[in-house]
Amino acid sequence: MTASPAPATPQGAVTLGDLTLRGAFSRATPPGAPVAGGFLTIDNAGAADRLVTARTDVAGRTEIHEMAMEGEVMRMRALPEGLPIPADGTVELKPGGYHLMFMELKQPLVEGETVDVTLTFEKAGEVSLPLAIGPRNAAAVMHEGGGHEGH
Repeated sequence: MTASPAPATPQGAVTLGDLTLRGAFSRATPPGAPVAGGFLTIDNAGAADRLVTARTDVAGRTEIHEMAMEGEVMRMRALPEGLPIPADGTVELKPGGYHLMFMELKQPLVEGETVDVTLTFEKAGEVSLPLAIGPRNAAAVMHEGGGHEGH
């Protein structure tokens, strides 16, 4: 299956079957930064699904990650099996929680630009989604939630 532009809703969200992807953003990075994070909200109006892969041309590789407390320490780890999207539920990829990790950046992410990311879901298939590049402190500006410095 090839990636194709998904229909946009009036709020700038993208739909793929029963999934609605909205609020997609990343933060600007300084020159030479090796990594960045990608964030969005996934609303599922149907059966359970799973985000299995993500990719973008601006990174050598992209992984699906989570931040989680292990005792007193916040740790980041890859989710090699993907991210479950519950039936009739919502999953937020946000600073300090689940997120896309863009590794081996090929260029800086520039505030005001967009970067396309392709997401592949186990059941819904593949969709191309534009991520708006916000300021480095975009968590406070573009999305509610805790900060996760470094992405």
